[in-house]
Amino acid sequence: MLPRQLSKTILEISKHFSVILITGPRQVGKTTLLETLAPEREYVTLDDLEQRRLAKEDPGLFLQIHKPPLIIDEVQYAPELFSYIKMHVDKNQQPGAFWLTGSQKFHLMKNVTETLAGRVAIIDMLGISYPELTNNIEHSSAFLPTDEWIENRIKLKTKPLDINEVYEIIFRGSFPKLLSDKDMPRDIFYSSYVQTYITRDVKDITKIGDEIQFLNFLKAIAARTGQLINYTDIARDVDIDVKTAKAWASILETSGLIKFLYPYYNNITKRIIKTPKMYFLDTGLCAYLTGWDTPKTLANGAMNGAIFETYVFAEILKSYWNNGKTPNIYFYRDTNQQEIDFVFDTDGTLYPVEVKKTAAPLRKNISSFKVLEKLGKPVGKGAVICLYDKILPLNREINIVPVGEI
Repeated sequence: MLPRQLSKTILEISKHFSVILITGPRQVGKTTLLETLAPEREYVTLDDLEQRRLAKEDPGLFLQIHKPPLIIDEVQYAPELFSYIKMHVDKNQQPGAFWLTGSQKFHLMKNVTETLAGRVAIIDMLGISYPELTNNIEHSSAFLPTDEWIENRIKLKTKPLDINEVYEIIFRGSFPKLLSDKDMPRDIFYSSYVQTYITRDVKDITKIGDEIQFLNFLKAIAARTGQLINYTDIARDVDIDVKTAKAWASILETSGLIKFLYPYYNNITKRIIKTPKMYFLDTGLCAYLTGWDTPKTLANGAMNGAIFETYVFAEILKSYWNNGKTPNIYFYRDTNQQEIDFVFDTDGTLYPVEVKKTAAPLRKNISSFKVLEKLGKPVGKGAVICLYDKILPLNREINIVPVGEI
């Protein structure tokens, strides 16, 4: 099993909360992680129809039979449990009593926030990060291009990634099963994953009459990763209405397959584009859905820049979520065509970051950073994340950061 950085985070949070809920897409390793952290805990999965029936019909008896400390897998199938978990928590005040997992946030979050408010810590989990893949989690921290972060990364002397290695990682994706079993046929894995996702999770969330049409929608979304979301174009391509396109995109987001990134906006920025960008959170699944057959064709194809940016975005998210943090991350784009890939708003300071699929970033790559000076906030150090082989100043305020350092 590959080491998971969330291990330390979960154990620490368990000291302070009676209930922990790990959410994320199927097969990112939620259950494996919890069972590995606490093999002495009883484990119950509500994928088991008998256990699910008991939890739904008699949740009080379920918790008499299965006593905390307890792991309950796929808890979204029995929302009836939450009131009884609340009663147990309020009576016993036992830290870490319940570890829950769920892969369908669509209905799950509403039930949890209404019933267990103040008692549950919610942790988002994605696939394997690059530090986990290279067994280098001890010094991995949330990415922010400050002087302190840069100095710490320089001390680690991380092995640089070349373009072939980067696109091999992008192409393979981040699901633990694919990365721990190198002989696992990639296409078979993703084909099975998509079919399982559509037939199980999507049908549980909403009624979809045409599975082929939803699959076409999934492919259309994947082809637009890293772009501003345009529901009209997507609806036209898939032959659905705009309302349906928005509803289906919401399903993908709450399932943890995509994430929307919103533009930075304040009262000064009158000319900002307000449409969000959309990113797939697993580049291997994205590459599979868009029909790329090898890392080399992906690296040389029309999506090479967008999927490189997508990979960087997902790795940034993991660097925060795996440390129990939430990034205040946005993008910038205005009607004058000034654009910055990522803008972090941290402690009242803006940090600009550009992503470039190049080993030789130029000063013109950061020309848009100057627009942040007009937004009424201090501007901190910036970064260009790229394929260069070491951290290096581009100027006094901007550093070149190799993609493998995130």
